Parts: sequence; C-alpha cells; structure tokens
Amino acid sequence: MQAPIHIIGGGLAGPEAAWQAARRGARVVLHEMRPERTTPAHQTGQLAELVCSNSLKSEQENTASWLLKEELRRLDSLLLRAAEAARVPGGHALTVDRGRFAAEVTAAIEGEPLIEVRREEVTALPEGITVIASGPLTSEALAAEIARATGSGRLFFYDSISPIVDAETVDTSVAFWASRYGKSSTGTDDYLNCPFDREQYERFLDALLEAQNVTAHIAEDRTPFFEACLPIEELARRGRDTLRFGPMKPMGLTDPRTGRRPWAVVQLRQENVRALSFNLVGFQNHLKFGDQARILRLIPGLEKAEFLRFGQMHRNTYINAPALLAATLQMRTRPEVLFAGQISGVEGYVEAIATGLVAGMNAASLATGVQPQAPPRATALGSLCHYVSGADPVGYQPANITFDLLPALDEETRQRLRRDKKARRAEVCRRALEAFEAYRLERAHV
Repeated sequence: MQAPIHIIGGGLAGPEAAWQAARRGARVVLHEMRPERTTPAHQTGQLAELVCSNSLKSEQENTASWLLKEELRRLDSLLLRAAEAARVPGGHALTVDRGRFAAEVTAAIEGEPLIEVRREEVTALPEGITVIASGPLTSEALAAEIARATGSGRLFFYDSISPIVDAETVDTSVAFWASRYGKSSTGTDDYLNCPFDREQYERFLDALLEAQNVTAHIAEDRTPFFEACLPIEELARRGRDTLRFGPMKPMGLTDPRTGRRPWAVVQLRQENVRALSFNLVGFQNHLKFGDQARILRLIPGLEKAEFLRFGQMHRNTYINAPALLAATLQMRTRPEVLFAGQISGVEGYVEAIATGLVAGMNAASLATGVQPQAPPRATALGSLCHYVSGADPVGYQPANITFDLLPALDEETRQRLRRDKKARRAEVCRRALEAFEAYRLERAHV
C-alpha cells in the first residue's frame, strides 16, 4: 500500500491540499493540533477557522482577486465551494458566515475516506511526502524543526511590510530618479525620490502623529518591535527630526527642480519580480489602512497614488521561500517536502487556499510517480508561485495577489490600451485564463 501524504496544518492551505491530494487518489494524514493545543487567535477546533476578517475579497470581474478565485474554482477548490455555501451579503466581496464555512470544510474533510485527521501537535517532520501548511502561528517546537530542516537557522517571526504603490500613479514631474551621492550597485539611478520641503515635511509629520494604529487581534501583535525595523509612527514619536535622519534622510540627493538638497525624501524602489510597482523604502507601519491612504498621499508625488498593498507589522512565522522553494512549492534540497499557505510567504485567505491547492496537486503527483508541475507564469496561480520562489531572498516580504505580480503586457498592447486601465487589466485576465485552460486540460490527462 502506498505511504500516505502527511499534511501539517488545518487552517486554509492544509485542508485544500488534503482535498486535492485525495481527489487524485492519494491517502492523506492531516495533522491539526487544535483543540488539543490552541493558539492565541483560534477559538474552536474546526478546520479552516477564519480568525480575522470574514471576507475573501473582491468578486468583481477582471480584478486580480477575482482572477485567482476563478482559477481555483476551475480546479474544483473545496474551500471556494464551502465559501459559496456559506456566503452572506458583502457587496462585491465574497463574504462568508465563518462558522458555517468552517463547518462545511470540516465535514467534507472528515467525510473523505482517503483522509485521516489526527488531532496532535507535530514536533518532528514525518518521513515521506509532506506538505507544511502550519500557518503564521506555527508552534515553537515545529518552527524550530522547520528551521533545522530548511537549514535557515531561523524563521522570520515578525512581518514588517512596507506599502507598495502602482507605478503609473506616481507623479514623475515631482519625483525624480537618483541614488544617494550618485552611487549605485547597478550603475543606474535605482530609486525614485519624493522630495519634501520643510513645510510639507511638518504637515506630513503632524498627520502621522495623529493617526490611529490597527487594533491588535492576537496577543503576538503586542510583541515589542525590533529596534532595527521600527514602524514610521514610532520613529516620529521619538522626535520631529528622527524620520529625516532615518528612512527619509535626504543626504546625497539633489532635487532637479530646485538644484538643492530636499528637507526630507521618501525613496521608492522598483520591485524585482513585481512589475510596474514601487516599494516605499523603510515605511513599514502599524496604521489603519484608511489613515495610511490619507497620510501617504501627503508625500509629494503621491497625491493621486493607488496603493497595491498597505504597510503592516504583526507576528508572522514564515520561511525565506525564494531561497528554499521551487515554483512547484517543493524544497529544492528536499523535493518530498512542500510548503503552502502563510508559512510560505503569501498573505491573504485566498492566497493560502491557492498555494494549498498547488501543493496538494503536486504532492499527489509525487505519490504517483508523476513529475510535479508549476502553473503557467501567465496565470494568477503561477504568478503567486513564481513570486514565492523567485523574489529577491534579501528582504523577502509576503505578498497578496495583485496585478503587479502577473507578467506585464507587451509594449504594443500597453500603448494601444494606454488610456484604459480597465481594458489593460481585462486583457491580462483574458491571457491568464487562456493559459490556465491549457494547463487545466493538460493536468486532466495526468
């Protein structure tokens, strides 16, 4: 008899991985430590318990979130079916009754003959094919085991995420390209600089000091911040000049509009894998998203900015995936071990489900002697896996699905649709689903 696939974690990625593997004829053991041992965030022993929002984000056609869900539906995602069954009114969002959602998933998993659910804490990785989907609140013992198995020495225990802005919405008549003192490792101007005069800086600082922090929903969120990675609002409280001698220092930069050094600067760095977007360097924060949008638009050059992601800081356990994983979500050095969900470095419910689905499919392939396959790069699924495996390992940050993760359109198409962002995004989705259908049909014959 074929050895079972072991899947660690009963959040969102784990049950989806278990379901996909079982649908392909593989025996599965799903390990979940709750309710034998709980976490600061969970309240029940149900599988797929949602501990934060009850929204799985937009269902509006031709959005990035819609595209990812559409691909999951076409691969018969268990958790997307459960979400439909548990749906409650939520405008354009897929919003669920969290109790019914968890009950639907738990009943399906426990009713599947090929899946055995073991309620136990895993402290050592099982032999054989294993999917690690233990989530951001991985127990200390398992985290230590994962660190040992990956050779990482440690995991990342604290999310420190800077905002990301759509490059097309930056005013380049104000922002200018330059590296401090003209120095760059690439020989080019690596940063887009948003310059402040003194009055603009003081107004920005006042707004920042008046902003409201996000309310902690789990105890770990009150973990003291690392001194080397403080949120900008904490730096601002330490003195009115602290930011401009820290992440906003203008030294070595000259504003071409004035010929002088700015009073302060926010630097935007182009993402390596994320197309057409910029990271606000050193601007991790713990502010409510509404306050972030209002305050960040006080930055010269960002007055009309569209933010693809806001800054966050919270307790999160995840691996440095680009240094460890292939696009199939397998470890490069131990291909029988796969990672999925937030521990792989994705953010968001649907993203966790998506990586669980891919890991489950590929684990089943391994179990039957078939070569695992990554989804096409053009798809939302493939772009998410590409980011996890192909981002810069230095300063790796978790990601949601956004259009800047998907391949950019060719220049001819961009020029043809340059005045119509909706049409450009619809074309990205059309190409993604075209590539996805070819992939789905190919997988159906495996």
